[in-house]
Amino acid sequence: MRFNIEYYTRWGENLFLRSGCRRWPMNYVADGRWSVEIAEAEFFSENEAKGGCVEYYYEVEHNSLPVRHEWRVHTLAKGASETMSESARTKASRLPLQPKPQPSCQSSQPGQPAQRVIEDSWSDPTGWKGAGCAVPLFALRSNSDFGVGEFSDIRLLVGWAVATGQCFLQLLPVNDTTCNGTIADSYPYNAISAFALHPQYINLPEAGVEVDDEYLSLQRELNAFAAENGRPQVDYERVNREKLRLLKGAYRTKGAALQRTRAYRNFFSTNAQWLKPYAAFCVLRDRFGTADFSQWGGWATYDDAAVEHICKECREEVGFVFFVQYHLHAQFAAARNYAHSKGVYLKGDLPIGVSRNSVDVWQWPHLFNTTQQAGAPPDAFARDGQNWGFPTYNWEAMAKDGYAWWKARLGKLQEYFDAIRIDHILGFFRIWEIPFPLKSGLEGHFNPALPYSEAELAALGCASLMHKFVEDPYRRAAYHPRIDATDLGGLHEDFFFRRHNEMWRRGALVKLSALVS
Repeated sequence: MRFNIEYYTRWGENLFLRSGCRRWPMNYVADGRWSVEIAEAEFFSENEAKGGCVEYYYEVEHNSLPVRHEWRVHTLAKGASETMSESARTKASRLPLQPKPQPSCQSSQPGQPAQRVIEDSWSDPTGWKGAGCAVPLFALRSNSDFGVGEFSDIRLLVGWAVATGQCFLQLLPVNDTTCNGTIADSYPYNAISAFALHPQYINLPEAGVEVDDEYLSLQRELNAFAAENGRPQVDYERVNREKLRLLKGAYRTKGAALQRTRAYRNFFSTNAQWLKPYAAFCVLRDRFGTADFSQWGGWATYDDAAVEHICKECREEVGFVFFVQYHLHAQFAAARNYAHSKGVYLKGDLPIGVSRNSVDVWQWPHLFNTTQQAGAPPDAFARDGQNWGFPTYNWEAMAKDGYAWWKARLGKLQEYFDAIRIDHILGFFRIWEIPFPLKSGLEGHFNPALPYSEAELAALGCASLMHKFVEDPYRRAAYHPRIDATDLGGLHEDFFFRRHNEMWRRGALVKLSALVS
């Protein structure tokens, strides 16, 4: 017998089928559908059957604790050959659920006994709502940290969230942004890796750093930095410099033993595809004193064999990067598990771009338009527009492998977060591009777009106004009106507010549907 039900759980909930004192866990299939298969003899066991009929319930469990019986349904008759469509006789104790019975069906496989299939469909008309807060992780200061908020500090925030009736905590991006080791690296939306976590968020004692007099002295000094300056502040450069120095000492004494553990080997094998290129990137960045890989000479062009060579030639430096990323992963996962145990869930922040000088652009340059920069057109808050500096995405190239890079990126975030905020969602519809290395947002154009041909402009009487247009970087003799050329009248209005709407909608649906799936 196979029981199917359509029901959309809250975070942390699972469904079980219960009959009498026995229950069976249901498996999530997709699109709100749950299913479980039970042998008829097991379901109609003698101690539960009453006159050959059995009543059963769907039970909702939250964080391993049963919270309520949702529905009492019709009884099932033992030996009945027909399939059934369920209807509810009681509603949920907490949520008014409305039954939507589906037509029943009977299925069988060649050589297998026929299955009795029980189909249920339910909707939750009230929806789900919850309260939470957004916070940058570096701001979660505690007496146990080392001059900056750390993954271990999430536990304290969870306690506060529980006490104030909140169930979600959203963090700013936590990926590594270390380009040159200066305060300029502190911008959390300019990641050098879409997969690696930032070393500044590591808790040193949990990574094996000895808590001796030197550690305690440095900790007091770095934690007092904000008070001495009279305002909340992080000594970004010194915190990261001292953390890496102490971590290198811990790696020398404990790295070899860690590498022999099953947990470390599992982490390495699962993440090797991005971890090894990232480690090689870090080694070359430190060797050349810059993350701008165009200045790396023969290493400027990514090569798998070259990465393997670096991993063998620079075994200690690469091993240290692996060591740090393992501990970051373990600490973040532990904080996530603790949050879940308290009924609190983590929400991540997915930046629209990655750094021009990132391992991702180095490793997969064909996925990015490196001659362009992402930004925003002028508005009431920025008369010159905005230039974020990120290369834009080559969506046509990404589509060829089914958006594999994006799916891997989302998959990594899913290891830590229960939900994700997509930064600049409009970027999936269209992005404002500024040719590199221009600075002003006024020099930009939308991509994708439908620029005017020379023939169209001539027909519109604009042949003498070419200074009011910018040339499309992807098509010859194709032109976009300049964003500040508002004196073009109806042509400007049509181009920026009507001409592209349907194309942008269709393109975004293709990309977002693939990523959501």
